[in-house]
Amino acid sequence: MKNLDGHKKIAVLVDADNAQLCKLSAILDEISAHGHVLIKRAYGDWSVDSLKNWKKPLNELAIQPIQQFAYTTGKNATDASMIIDAMDLLYSNRIDAFVLVSSDSDFTNLASRLRESEKFVFGVGEKKTPVSFRNACDDFVFTENLTSEQISEKNKSTQTTSPINSSNGAEELIPAFLKAWELYQNEDGWVNVGPAGSFLKRAKPDFDPRTYGEKKVTDVIVNLSTVFELTRKKGKGTASLVRYRPKIKTV
Repeated sequence: MKNLDGHKKIAVLVDADNAQLCKLSAILDEISAHGHVLIKRAYGDWSVDSLKNWKKPLNELAIQPIQQFAYTTGKNATDASMIIDAMDLLYSNRIDAFVLVSSDSDFTNLASRLRESEKFVFGVGEKKTPVSFRNACDDFVFTENLTSEQISEKNKSTQTTSPINSSNGAEELIPAFLKAWELYQNEDGWVNVGPAGSFLKRAKPDFDPRTYGEKKVTDVIVNLSTVFELTRKKGKGTASLVRYRPKIKTV
């Protein structure tokens, strides 16, 4: 995920009607790595049976429950309450980054409005989340990826025997990697993975190496070895610079 050096104060707003209770702790861990989570609120009608299991996790994680009764059957009053709170927080000028936890496209306009005000916006939701909401965020995290590291460690031995070009669906990224190469290649036709990864995140806010079974952008490119070749060069200290280029030059 992106480095938020300039975005330290974070507000996490959870749409309980469209969020996964079992992922709340993992979501907060993921976001806390980027700054101080100043506000944690979850919105829903806590009187309904579908949300009865939320009480204990909300208490344990110190998330403030915001009650919102459904005024009309079939209408989602929770969305409106969460949007109003987000705008109040925006105008308070206390928050640097917003985290919208939902798989609902109704928050697309909110994400766009917050970004227009130069606030960093995380979206967090399932892979079924409509692409409009995902692309309206600066960074979108799939909840399915939040446990992948534990799964990876648990099955480490089986993963090491996997073929190196088992790309786990990463073929869909080839056009973006090629575009990054066109934009940033040097005179020898190589492009550093760093700028390419940054471009990929701007072009596809929901990009995450974990979606493709990897931890780093470099590993994703390695798994596309039928299309790209890589080279490593020693950088400062123990760091190494990784570069790539297409095996067949494009016209």
